[in-house]
Amino acid sequence: MDVSQYLEIFIDETKEHLQTLSDQLMILEQEPENMETINEIFRAAHSLKGMAGTMGYKRMQRLTHDMENVFQEIRSGNMKVQPELVDVLFRGLDALEGYLANILDSADEGTEENQDIINALNDIVEKGTGKSSQPKPAVAAAQVPAADNAAGGALYESISISDYEINTFETAKEQNLNILGITVYLQETCILKAARAFLVFKALEELGEVMKAVPDVQDIEDEKFDMNFSLIYFTQESAEKVKAAIENVSEIKEAVVGEFKLPEQEAAKAQEPAAKESKIVPEPKQAGAAAVQKDTKKETEKKPEKKSAKPAVGRTVRVDIEKLDVLMNLVSELIIAKNGLVSISSNTQNTRNDNSFNEQIEYLESVTTNLHESVMKVRMVPIESVVNRFPRMIRDLSKKLDKKMELHMTGEDTELDRTVIDEIGDPLQHLLRNSADHGLESNEDRIALGKSEVGNIWLNAYQDGNNVNIEVRDDGAGINIEKVRNKALEKGMITPEQAEVMTDKEIIDLLFQPSFSTADKITDVSGRGVGLDVVKTKIEGLGGNIECRSVMGEGSSFIIHLPLTLAIIQALMVELGNEKYAIPLGSIQTIEDVPLSDIKYVQTKEVINLRGTVIPLIRLDQILDVESAAQDLESLTVVIVKKGDKQAGLVVDNLIGQQEVVIKSIGSYINCSKIISGATILGDGEIALILEVNTLV
Repeated sequence: MDVSQYLEIFIDETKEHLQTLSDQLMILEQEPENMETINEIFRAAHSLKGMAGTMGYKRMQRLTHDMENVFQEIRSGNMKVQPELVDVLFRGLDALEGYLANILDSADEGTEENQDIINALNDIVEKGTGKSSQPKPAVAAAQVPAADNAAGGALYESISISDYEINTFETAKEQNLNILGITVYLQETCILKAARAFLVFKALEELGEVMKAVPDVQDIEDEKFDMNFSLIYFTQESAEKVKAAIENVSEIKEAVVGEFKLPEQEAAKAQEPAAKESKIVPEPKQAGAAAVQKDTKKETEKKPEKKSAKPAVGRTVRVDIEKLDVLMNLVSELIIAKNGLVSISSNTQNTRNDNSFNEQIEYLESVTTNLHESVMKVRMVPIESVVNRFPRMIRDLSKKLDKKMELHMTGEDTELDRTVIDEIGDPLQHLLRNSADHGLESNEDRIALGKSEVGNIWLNAYQDGNNVNIEVRDDGAGINIEKVRNKALEKGMITPEQAEVMTDKEIIDLLFQPSFSTADKITDVSGRGVGLDVVKTKIEGLGGNIECRSVMGEGSSFIIHLPLTLAIIQALMVELGNEKYAIPLGSIQTIEDVPLSDIKYVQTKEVINLRGTVIPLIRLDQILDVESAAQDLESLTVVIVKKGDKQAGLVVDNLIGQQEVVIKSIGSYINCSKIISGATILGDGEIALILEVNTLV
């Protein structure tokens, strides 16, 4: 029974159960008497235990089993939820996440036993209930004498051996292998019988070979057996070691292991001359393990160690079946549109019906637009999948920093493209840690300032046109402009002359510079200067931007603007010389025809005054090294673009028009400048580069 095919499902479902545990433990800490929460945690731990057991992850199974035991006692009314228990459970949750991280990396849970957590859980149960929760050793399990079964002896004694299987016994004897009969009894309370049987096979696989199973392996996998099954087993190990390996599997009542002997008549057949002429041993039916090899020399060779390959876990999206139905209908309409065009093109009449052709083109355009929208909806994932781990993080930070704080989240159902979702988690984590450490004052300082002792952090997500905005805000002290200015002077990032003329907004923007931190000392939370610069780089890499607003004494807010998708965008196509470029429409404010006489110079740089706002000009032909086709013009075509509060005017030769473009990554084919975010293929097959406005501005 190969479970590697279920690894991806196991990982996805484990993530869900771990998130459920995290959410419910947060509720339990505030509401220790909430039985609904206690039952939910018990169910999640029980499901995790069963899944881990089925996959053969014993350490993970053991830890979840002990967590389940705790909640069984709580559900039974034998003990109450105490703060120390919640802390230990959170440690257990971290350990389970560590196991999952190892599985993601190598398909193996690792070697960490986390015995201290298990001992702490058992101590809490013993203290709370007055009885020991330590598991009984395997030898103390309920003993079932072999003579108690219906056959009057071990069940494996009644296994019949066919003629073609007899030769395998001779081969085993030649290799000095022990031939054992095994009967495994499951506990009456065992629910997943097939899973337990699989774990037995897996344990035996490491010590020898299973020659035969009764009932056969298919029936065992399908749970078509009672509470026991029997095996014939070839091994170099002792019966005691085999018995211990089997009884180490949970929910196994007992394993009866003894020497298996062929009945006299079948033993006689094995000595017949017929066997001497043929050295070929028929392959027995496999029972969850490899059958005895045909080549007896290879059998004696030492087995190579199993190498756990990294699981190929794909990035998946769960899709509502209704969305797939819409997608299927649109594909059907696409085929109809194609057939219509084929019919027109194959018309043998000399006169082409242009009206019919145009109608089909319009129909095709409508279908492809709807198809695009439908595919985008399939790719969209609620931001909840990223932010639902943050309440736990804020709880831990509250304890670590000794500050009382609460996280308030809204807009968790706001959807983003899966590609963006995968990348946005780390930047948001940086911002929240920044608010907790730098933003919020200590409990004493807040009381002295007349504020509530509990600091507040808000995480709000909402859609704004073709963008999604995510705001991280706190009601802390705000940004100390003078402290930032002095720190920048100290590091030599700005000169005293620059410091005098810089606005508060420009000073705040220094926080996004690499290696810049205002923390007085380095801790494991902050102080290394690798926070906001990482956030800015990551956000701009996703085609978005970030801005900061702060009021001294009232708090700060960081607002992230992200595109809904990174796959298809609306863009303005422009010309520079003989080349075409695309400018994302979401970054464009206006398009202006600027007379040359309106261009002024500030510190040798070209600017224009547009309705009271001074906007710098960027000559794209110079930056991109393109020979401009425009000569001796009286005015310039300027595309006004924005990045947060900043604006710039991009000078272009001609405007082609608005177009929906598919973004293709340039990848590592060429050494691409940061001002190019990708490329697209136009209708005539020509390539157009897509400009990265964030870098230009």
